[in-house]
Parts: sequence; C-alpha cells; structure tokens
Amino acid sequence: MTDDLVIREDRGAVTHLTLNLPGKLNALSDAMIAGLTATFSDLMASETQRVIVLKGAGKAFCAGHDLKEMQAKREEADNGAPAFRDLFDRCARMMQMIPRLPQPVIAQTHGIATAAGCQLVASCDLAVAAKDCRFGVNGVNIGLFCSTPMVALSRNAPRKQVFEMLVTGEFIDAPRAREIGLVNRVVPADALEAETQALAEKIAGKLGSAVRIGKSAFYDQLSLSLEAAYELTGAVMVENMLDGDTNEGIAAFLEKRAPGWTQD
Repeated sequence: MTDDLVIREDRGAVTHLTLNLPGKLNALSDAMIAGLTATFSDLMASETQRVIVLKGAGKAFCAGHDLKEMQAKREEADNGAPAFRDLFDRCARMMQMIPRLPQPVIAQTHGIATAAGCQLVASCDLAVAAKDCRFGVNGVNIGLFCSTPMVALSRNAPRKQVFEMLVTGEFIDAPRAREIGLVNRVVPADALEAETQALAEKIAGKLGSAVRIGKSAFYDQLSLSLEAAYELTGAVMVENMLDGDTNEGIAAFLEKRAPGWTQD
C-alpha cells in the first residue's frame, strides 16, 4: 500500500516522487510517512539519481497530518499519548531525512501546503510554487498549535512572519512565501511542472560529487560558530579540490572547453 501512496518516476538523473492520496489532499497518514521514509532510504544509497522533485497528486501538495487517523489514536493507552508521540517522532525522522539526502530535494507545490504539509515544503532544499498556491500553519484554528511544523518553518523564514502565521492561522500566497524565503520561485500553474523540471535538470547537470559534498557541508555548518564553520568548510574545500573530476573541471574552464568528467 505504501508503494501506491508514493509514486516514484525516474526521468534520467531526476527522480519525481508524487504523494498519491488526492482524496485526502495527500495527508501525511501513517502509511504516507512510512512510504516516504522507505523511498528516501532507497534514494539515500543511489549513485545515479542527482535531484529529487517532491509533488502531490490532485488538487493540493499536502494538507498535513490525517486528522481522522489522529483522532482514532485517542482511544489507545494513556489517552493516546504514546501513539501521538510515536506519530510525531516518525514524522520528524522522515522530515530530517530530507537535508541528509545526498540529492537536492525540490518541493513542487500547488493548491495548498498546510500544517505538516507546509513543514514538508520548509524541509526541502528548494521549492517552486504555482502562483495560486497557498501556505499555512493553521492548526491553531482548531486548537492545535503547529509546534512541529514551526521547527522547519522558523528555519526558513524570519521569526516574526512565522509567528504571525502560527498564531493567526492565516494563509499566505505564493508571492508572499517567496518574499519571506519559504519558496524560491513562483510560476504560473500551467508552467509549474516544466519550470521545476528545468531547475532540476540544471542542478543534475553539475558535477554530482561536488553537489553532494556541498549539500552536506551546507547543513553541517549552519549550527556552528563562524570559526568552526570556516574550519569545517575549509576541509570540505580541500576534499573537493582533490577530486579528479574537479581538477578536470578547473582545467577545462581555464582551457575554455567542456569538461570531460568521468561521472555520468
């Protein structure tokens, strides 16, 4: 069942993952979280796939957790507390896999991305949004503050803008999402697929080893002091420079020719 919930399509070096639960606006049910976790695990070890595009089937990108499924957990032991904690722990682990993947992950968003769906966008490395897409962490409207979604969101956008979204439950449109840094690009809805694929192919065309080492270093240095960040990234630059394909890339640039990289 989880295979049906996350559809994988490899287009050359670009992998498209489609959340396939349109009847529930691609809610992050237990099965959907399991499907994404398993698929990310497979891609973690891939030596051929360079970029991942994450999108949703139907009318929306993702409407967050499955509230009916969550309510059913209340009947479990201790009024559902262990089941709720298990759910949020599993979801957090899945979200944290995204920055650890060697491939850049692009969220291709349309319709709505709400609550944990907005968290999913914020967890991705890049995001392209249809102009009519709306984003929100609107759990407060039903008495459930979006505490876990705010972790990723507050690491993407300025705190006052994020806090306003959290306490008002109001949606923001795609242009506003770009202004505050939640998405990179906003395009007409009919151009969303093509624009996202073009961005993915541009990234996939770079030296894969350089992108992999660069993505890892990008996230590793964020939590460090300035001095420690330079120490870490200096070591990463040395490692990158010693790559034979990097040597070829620099030589080709200096000689004004196309690089003959050994990587596919």
